[in-house]
Amino acid sequence: MLQPIIEDPRHTKSASSTRWALVSLSLSMLMPSLDTSIANVGLPTLAQAFGASFQQVQWIVLAYLLAITTLIVSVGRLGDIFGRRRLLLIGISLFTLASLFCGIAPTLWLLLAARGLQGLGAAMMMALTVAMVGETVPKERTGSAMGLLGTMSAIGTTLGPSLGGILIASFGWETIFLVNVPLGIANFLLAARFLPTDRQDRKASKARLDTIGTLLLSLTLAAYALAMTLGHGRFGAVNIGLLLTAAFGIVLFAVTETKVEAPLLRLSMFRDASLSAGLAMSTLVSTVIMATLVVGPFYLSRALGFDAAHVGAIMSAGPLVSALTGVPAGRIVDRFGAHRITMTGLVGMIIGLFLIAALQGRFGAAGYIGPLVIVTANYALFQASNNTTIMKDIKAEQRGVISGMLSLSRNLGLITGAAVMGAIFTFASGVIDITAAHPEAVASGMQTTFAVAALLIVGTLAITLAGSAYAKRAPLSEEAL
Repeated sequence: MLQPIIEDPRHTKSASSTRWALVSLSLSMLMPSLDTSIANVGLPTLAQAFGASFQQVQWIVLAYLLAITTLIVSVGRLGDIFGRRRLLLIGISLFTLASLFCGIAPTLWLLLAARGLQGLGAAMMMALTVAMVGETVPKERTGSAMGLLGTMSAIGTTLGPSLGGILIASFGWETIFLVNVPLGIANFLLAARFLPTDRQDRKASKARLDTIGTLLLSLTLAAYALAMTLGHGRFGAVNIGLLLTAAFGIVLFAVTETKVEAPLLRLSMFRDASLSAGLAMSTLVSTVIMATLVVGPFYLSRALGFDAAHVGAIMSAGPLVSALTGVPAGRIVDRFGAHRITMTGLVGMIIGLFLIAALQGRFGAAGYIGPLVIVTANYALFQASNNTTIMKDIKAEQRGVISGMLSLSRNLGLITGAAVMGAIFTFASGVIDITAAHPEAVASGMQTTFAVAALLIVGTLAITLAGSAYAKRAPLSEEAL
């Protein structure tokens, strides 16, 4: 699987060391993705084990996601300053130790604290893994490496629920966290042995961490994430207050970044149309993908009448296709170019989303799985090409922070999608409680939601075309000057 990525071993001592370095990066992407989904299946068991309510144990998932979302840009910047390899090793160690603490936690509150630490380690791994690609493989193989990492992320998401169920049934809830310990140890040894050493960058090493900017951005992102998750899509006074806090925070952050000597984010970088468009598209596409995870289970169970086992099997089709198509998608990007494949992926997603809405109620499970396969296969194409476009020509001293922003854009999209797509689904169904809705109402809500999702991807495609047109005009403008 890794051979096509390492045909040119210029950046490492040998093709073998490059291969093992990619194995380490793959594990660094697999482990955080696995823990994003593996804990969900254990929530009922954990509620019983700790004598807690469902709302309380939901924080086991939320604490992890909040830590990743609020800190991923900051740890990316830290990697740029102090060394990406060094910080990735710290992240792997922290994630592994926190997993051990999760597995032996005697109370729910200690488990939540350990999950927060685990989220910090996961943020380091997710941000710095993508950033390390530029130092591990030749530039012309970036697409293949990004495709591989996308595959590992999809495998982790897909494997989480089924592996978690088996571990809980066989050995107890503790093992869904303890399974990370041997993986983490193996990953640390591989990373320490085979990842390329940090290059001493005078410009980056002299930079100081923007403490005020880091704190402001973290608090702003936390406020936004909480606004999108509390209340399960029902916006009340608390949600609105948190959104206003986030809006004020982002303005204050922007003002602060213009006044400090070494800002966390240089706002001038957003003048790069390719970077700004890529991050915006990543957020929009992630928002849309969340519709399959939020709306799909209700449609399959309430409208089509499938039991929980069949719903789980059908829902696994999407992540499975992403896992199978990630590496081929990366090779296609390397061969045909990132921009062309980005547009191809978006057009394919539009077709698939419209088909899900149009085939509602027809052909049973096949009428849902077929279009879902089209959506997820083209999503893999989009991810590989968009990630390549963003990361391929980034300066070495900015790889960590840009990689963090890329991961943040996906996380914000997923968080926003859970709230927005859920709200559209509920509104279009014409009910207050979707769990008590009639099958016809659920089917109608599903059609509207996926039609809106397709239109959002049309908007994303428009961003691509506008960015391409701007990029073609920019050189002409420079020549005129």
